[in-house]
Amino acid sequence: MKINSIYIFKNNINLYYQSYSKYLPVISFAGGFLWDSFTLTRVDRMSDNLILLGYILLLGLAIILINVCENKITSKLFVIKYQNWYPLLAQFFFGGLFSSYVVFYFQSAALTKNWLFLVGLIILLFANEFLEKRLKNMYLQLTLYFLVVFSFLIFFLPVLLRVMNTFIFLLSGFLSLAISAGSVYLFSKKIVILNKIQSVRIGAIIITLYLLINIFYFLNWIPPVPLAMKFSGIYHLVQRVEDDYRLQYEKPPWYKFWKKSDDPFHYAAGDTVYCFAAVFAPVHLNKKIYHEWQQYDSRTGDWKAVDKNGYQVVGGRKGGYRGFTYKKNITPGKWRVDVQTPEGLIIGRINFTVEPVDSLKRELIHYWY
Repeated sequence: MKINSIYIFKNNINLYYQSYSKYLPVISFAGGFLWDSFTLTRVDRMSDNLILLGYILLLGLAIILINVCENKITSKLFVIKYQNWYPLLAQFFFGGLFSSYVVFYFQSAALTKNWLFLVGLIILLFANEFLEKRLKNMYLQLTLYFLVVFSFLIFFLPVLLRVMNTFIFLLSGFLSLAISAGSVYLFSKKIVILNKIQSVRIGAIIITLYLLINIFYFLNWIPPVPLAMKFSGIYHLVQRVEDDYRLQYEKPPWYKFWKKSDDPFHYAAGDTVYCFAAVFAPVHLNKKIYHEWQQYDSRTGDWKAVDKNGYQVVGGRKGGYRGFTYKKNITPGKWRVDVQTPEGLIIGRINFTVEPVDSLKRELIHYWY
């Protein structure tokens, strides 16, 4: 009776798979995204990073199982029996990883500078929905695996080592290359699926992707994770009052009730323009950041740096470490302040226009942060 029940149960599972297999990619994609949304909270939380690390390890196992079954390397029944599920598992883990990367990198992005990298992640996130059959292609498997490992180490190593700089980024790349080289070695020497030519081709693809990501980094096209801008604005006055900051700005019209900063900034003689920014950094990661004040030159069409002031960010505060810089004797026109790292990575950009007025009389209100 017990054996009969087990047989019926297994038979029902197979029937379920055959009946709903065309919907499983969508279910797998949605499941990975929803699970990730509920379980991941912040980039420096070790439990969240361990979840992502678990995804990466299980994804690697799924890739091995896919290729072992596809190439008939094993005759073990318990491995072969579930071979139709392995691509779905890989798809689930790819979906979970890419969705978390979209969230984390988006939080750190200055869209005017980092949009191309973000668009790439979003395309991979949605393309993953249709990759079930393609995921049996080893070239695609190992290329995407390199990408998810590299993207993870870019923010995990700064959290783990409490240091963020160019060396840590390069270390992330070298470790990712080493893991990929180990994967190619496993499939070519141990499991013997890849021949020499295939190994060289996969290696060339991965190295090309590695160089492309490095170009993106040195062009400042990759968001500076794990740093993230939580709040920013331009103000007439910024004051620290005990544990809070009092931000003064001109009262907006009633139909712009959402405004909490000055843009345009109505400037009269004697005014000082303040730039306030709250930057999130992981616990125990201390990093100097800079406010680079730039003015638009309408004659040349270029932005010219006018001032650059910095301060130390202390990590751990959920709402971001708060700081400000200011500028006196500002001239009318288009301005922006780039909040950036010493390496030039842009954490955020605040655009505003300075418009001259004759009188200092105006109604100022304040916002606490």
